[in-house]
Amino acid sequence: MREISKPWIKLKEGLDEEDYKRVGQLQERCIEHDQTALKLELDYKLGVSGNDMGIQAVNEFMYFDGEKLIGYIGICCFGGPWEVNGVVDPEYRGKGIFSKLFELVLDEWKSRGSGSMLLLSDRNSVSGQGFIAGTGAQYEHSEYEMFLKKEAPGFAPEQLGGLTFRKATNADAQEIARQNVIYFNDTGESVEVEDMILPEEEEKRGMTSYLVEKDGQVIGKVNLQLTSKLGAIFGLGVLPEHRRKGYGRALLLLAIGNLKEAKAQEIMLQVAADNSNALTLYKSCGFEETSTMDYFELK
Repeated sequence: MREISKPWIKLKEGLDEEDYKRVGQLQERCIEHDQTALKLELDYKLGVSGNDMGIQAVNEFMYFDGEKLIGYIGICCFGGPWEVNGVVDPEYRGKGIFSKLFELVLDEWKSRGSGSMLLLSDRNSVSGQGFIAGTGAQYEHSEYEMFLKKEAPGFAPEQLGGLTFRKATNADAQEIARQNVIYFNDTGESVEVEDMILPEEEEKRGMTSYLVEKDGQVIGKVNLQLTSKLGAIFGLGVLPEHRRKGYGRALLLLAIGNLKEAKAQEIMLQVAADNSNALTLYKSCGFEETSTMDYFELK
């Protein structure tokens, strides 16, 4: 283990290109050493860097030894509780780095009055699971990360049941919020439009929202994200009154085709571990589980 000779901490609202590169390199070192997954959302965060939220909204917590980044915690918020995930360089562990950064996260949480927060850890991360256990956070849910490992089934246009994609605009924000409550909000509490990231703003950050229509009627939605190599599918759902008609499968195949046309070299998605119907669908279309992320709620 290395000694820390020149410790200092940098706090920022968002990531710039240099931060993105440093955190990405740290992430790669940790993934290679630990063989576990992380959910730092770096590509998404880089797209936010143009928005100056003010020094009162610190979301990036970085610990340096001289010029070397050796610890990081980041906050993400997608219209619900904070999601908090981070890493420490394997050569600098056992020195209280993560605990110090997390103290700063807690201070920020209390000052912003942001309700509950979710702490994330790969199920196979002994250190991550152990740290969270010490915070008193309670298990909330788990998600599988799945990658497209097999060729997705081919399809003819007529097999899509007449479904079409329409890129969402800010005028669709209320409809997207309504669908998010149906698919993902167990409490049934609505999310106000003013608390959302509007579709056109989210597209600037690299996440494009689509409404899915049949005969001019909205029947579902999906979000697609493409970085330099990786395509991702998020928030896919079909409204209850249109289920059991094969639309979910058609929507998934449309999403895969869209990302392939955009030259995605890999395609991934995330799904709640207890969503057996979605798991069956995704596996039937060539996706395989690669890791399990556990979420713990701190109130």
